[in-house]
Amino acid sequence: MQEESPQRQESQRQDHQTLEDIVNADDGSAMQIPSITLAEKLHNLPTQPGVYLHKDADGKILYVGKAKNLRNRVRSYFQQGRPRDAKTRVLVSKIRDLEIIVTDSEVEALILENTLIKEHQPRYNILLKDDKSYPYICVTSEQFPRIFPTRRIVRDGSKYFGPYTETKYMYIMLNLLRSLFPIRSCQLDLTPDSIAKGKFKVCLDFHIKKCEGPCEGFVAKEQYNGMITHAVQILKGKSRSVEKSLEQEMERLSEEMEFEKAVVVRNRLIALREYSEKQKVVSTDPVDRDVLALSRNEKDACAVILKVRDGKLIGKQHYYIQHSEEKSDAELLRATCERFYLESDDVPDEIFLQTEIDDTEILAAWLQSKRSGKIVLTVPQLGDKRKLVNMASMNADFLLKELELQRLKREENKDALIPRAVLSLQRDLRLSKAPRRIECFDNSHFQGSETVSSLVVFVDGKAKKSDYRKFKIRTVEGIDDFKSMQEVVRRRYTRMIAEDTPRPDLIIIDGGKGQLSHAVEIMRELGLQDIPMIGLAKRLEEVFFPNSSEAILLPKTSSSLKLLQQARDEAHRFAIEFHRSLRDKRTLQTELTNIKGIGEQTAQKLLKELGSVEGVRTASNEDLERVAGKKTAALIQAYFAEQVIELSEENNEE
Repeated sequence: MQEESPQRQESQRQDHQTLEDIVNADDGSAMQIPSITLAEKLHNLPTQPGVYLHKDADGKILYVGKAKNLRNRVRSYFQQGRPRDAKTRVLVSKIRDLEIIVTDSEVEALILENTLIKEHQPRYNILLKDDKSYPYICVTSEQFPRIFPTRRIVRDGSKYFGPYTETKYMYIMLNLLRSLFPIRSCQLDLTPDSIAKGKFKVCLDFHIKKCEGPCEGFVAKEQYNGMITHAVQILKGKSRSVEKSLEQEMERLSEEMEFEKAVVVRNRLIALREYSEKQKVVSTDPVDRDVLALSRNEKDACAVILKVRDGKLIGKQHYYIQHSEEKSDAELLRATCERFYLESDDVPDEIFLQTEIDDTEILAAWLQSKRSGKIVLTVPQLGDKRKLVNMASMNADFLLKELELQRLKREENKDALIPRAVLSLQRDLRLSKAPRRIECFDNSHFQGSETVSSLVVFVDGKAKKSDYRKFKIRTVEGIDDFKSMQEVVRRRYTRMIAEDTPRPDLIIIDGGKGQLSHAVEIMRELGLQDIPMIGLAKRLEEVFFPNSSEAILLPKTSSSLKLLQQARDEAHRFAIEFHRSLRDKRTLQTELTNIKGIGEQTAQKLLKELGSVEGVRTASNEDLERVAGKKTAALIQAYFAEQVIELSEENNEE
């Protein structure tokens, strides 16, 4: 066999081992890259605009970003000596792979970036969250459109207005529209063909003058859609133009001696003016504008968008931004602007910002393409325009303080709802805080084979099965409960640290002083010795503490002991269940799948129908043919017949 050259061996070592590879950036500065594969991708990056996705070792997306020049932007993450905040340093330390999507323009990159962020919710992007799912008003794209509230957006050509943070205001708007315009409320599929064929009949709404009966052709399509146009204008806040249109229609009907119809239009005009007078006037300038501002505390931020139409405040939207301490106001404001207009089709003439943001030209180009007209992004400094920004900022400050109060109330309610058994356990074990999250470990094996461990989790005294975990022992041979427990504890809490998942308030080790002391060693290595741990011995239900030779006995009738027993028994059940499944799988593989021509799927089908390997062995030819077919039945019978012959020969030899 020919021996490989030293150069080839070195190349293979680099391909299969993650290492610190130092290369030079385009400007001569040093770059630190964790793998050869990633270094090659960085070397081949294009200089075009696009979107980049940073991924970890498991392929999970960590961050999505956009760039005018992909090569310069992405390579800058790895330049040594470049100033970075703590969050970016952690991000870079986890990057192991990279994916890019080249776009034709920076505007396309901006849209794609926001779409991918919304889809994947990467951990290191700025994530804006509503505190709940707000409703919208939908105007359908049908030939005779409908208007109704919804929380679900379907991109089928329909128009959506909102979201409405106050549902009361949304229903006031819907009631206004229904009182002004007799728009249908049914869900019939109205087309000129179906109406001409007389497929539908008018409902009660027609008889009480709530609908003009488009289902039977009592109103022309053009007239009906004229009402929808007015309704859309009101939803956009353009009530002034609708008022003028109604005035003109009333005058026309009066001149044509259509006095009854003119009275109907007059009543609509009065109702619309009453509604308009109730709206808050915030500007004498009739220009449509949105006002964006934010407020922040040590960790969180809240961004608010005020919608001003015809000088009147018609609504507001807000987003909460968590873990925003290392982001600038400009970054948060830009992320808010992009997210809001990605979800909204109503783009005004002007957008007032609290502070300057980067790449305003790209953002403006995107928004102009959405509204098919010019748009101005500005940061007002003085006068009434700055007062609007301050108003948005005050609203954001109020909402942020309200969020803090809600969190405090939730914490108070949680403390008030801690179960008695959990509080009893805190008292009996002398814990500094209530053990609301308990994690319990147990080992299981059969004659030293298929050694497994289980982890069960109890939250507020109840099993949380979604957090259960099962482990195959990898590094321990034979029966060694101590080392097996060490392996499992190390694996569990190393992963907890890496993924930053919730810490337990109490760890239970099923066993005595030996298992507990070995588990404690691992927790010290990991720097987690502050998490309380106990051992629970089965024989006398003794509770052992680290660094204490004496055990304590809890009263047999105490709720705290019952909770410990429940956790221990559940861990034992879960471990045995896992162990059995492995044994059954092994039995399946060593018996039926040893028969030539029978795969795992056929073997499972046989076991399901006939109950067990013994059931397959003793089954009749008819049953085997029914389950597996004639050819397979013959193979099974031949296999077991051969086993009988071999056994008979062994007995004769003895």
